Amino acid sequence: MRLEVTRRTDLATRALLALARLPERTKAADLAERLGTSAGFLSQAMTPLVARGWVRSDPGPTGGYTAVADLGSVSVLDVVEAVEGPTDVQRCVLEDRACVGRDRCALHEAWSHARTEMLRELADTPLAAVAPDGGP
Repeated sequence: MRLEVTRRTDLATRALLALARLPERTKAADLAERLGTSAGFLSQAMTPLVARGWVRSDPGPTGGYTAVADLGSVSVLDVVEAVEGPTDVQRCVLEDRACVGRDRCALHEAWSHARTEMLRELADTPLAAVAPDGGP
């Protein structure tokens, strides 16, 4: 996948940060309203968070979402990859294709180095560090 922050990744991040601050289970409709989105789009963003075990989803009329992850142990890159799929350092900067062999573009080496450093930085940045007040 091409590394990018989509609206869905942003929503997943904001939802996980919001849930970490809330003391109790939160209904999807209430969380969607709090985040300024629709319940349907919220559901799309929450599915990978639930799959990774960072959020618990309880179904039913009394159900909702609860954060169960320590935001210090989940990196920004973890969230991006959970939502968007694994990053691939060998993607071409010009086109959505592998950048290998003689098909490498003129920017391959510089882009590859910059991308590796960016991925390292995102992997080293816990979600707790991007929370508006520095923590949940």
